[in-house]
Amino acid sequence: MMFLKVPFAEKDEAKALGARWNGERKSWYVPDGKATEPFARWLPPGGADFVPAIAAVTPRSHPVTVDSYAGKPVAGKHFIDLQHLCNPFEGCAHCAPRLQEVGWQAAHDEVQAMLASLR
Repeated sequence: MMFLKVPFAEKDEAKALGARWNGERKSWYVPDGKATEPFARWLPPGGADFVPAIAAVTPRSHPVTVDSYAGKPVAGKHFIDLQHLCNPFEGCAHCAPRLQEVGWQAAHDEVQAMLASLR
């Protein structure tokens, strides 16, 4: 999904090209899978291939979700950034100290115990 900067006077034109309205963001967007070329004049700085500076310089082995309209990485308030691709549910010697430090492991163990008691 690519959010657009469409002036109110041009909204009907964007809609006719296939743009959709996002009521939460109060913004028009190009649905996934639809070509962005017809919407070029409304694309954010850098166009459809825009990569924010932080994503370009931060070394990662896993993908970063990027808000394409604001051009910044998106992380929820419970997001824990692990420095390599691993599955914390399988246990990783490299990530275990970090998961323990932030309380993730204790919360996971508690949920597992509750689920085991239901069986």
